[in-house]
Amino acid sequence: MSIATPAKAPSFVRFFNPIARRVLKVGALLGPNALITVQGRKSGIPRTTPIALVDLDGGRWVIGTFGETNWVRNLRTAGEATLTVGRDRERVIARELSLEERAEFFRDVIGPYVRRLRVGGLLLSMLGAKEILDDPAQAAEHRPVFELRAV
Repeated sequence: MSIATPAKAPSFVRFFNPIARRVLKVGALLGPNALITVQGRKSGIPRTTPIALVDLDGGRWVIGTFGETNWVRNLRTAGEATLTVGRDRERVIARELSLEERAEFFRDVIGPYVRRLRVGGLLLSMLGAKEILDDPAQAAEHRPVFELRAV
């Protein structure tokens, strides 16, 4: 379903995530960011990570922008998580999109959405994910996407 190559996020993410985690834990809104808490696949310990939540037209998705990160592997194994947006917490089930679904999602949902944003392309470039716009099929090869639904 997705490539099992370990991912490495840009260095600013390792700096930003602890700050974002603290800000989001107190219920502050930080753009499209949310917290996802997933049971660790090996330890069983709940792991909380800031993620960018795509919330459009009644659907919610999360993209593994940096590929096979720990939260992606944990969510794939657990199949469920707790999503925290502002002060709202909700149990969700996660369904990983197939390769074909991911390519369509990047092309038909994310592409048009990001292009409407003033800095959307710049943001994707900073994250090393510009290929989501330029080559959705290639991006789908190594960027997992999960659809989230309330339990």
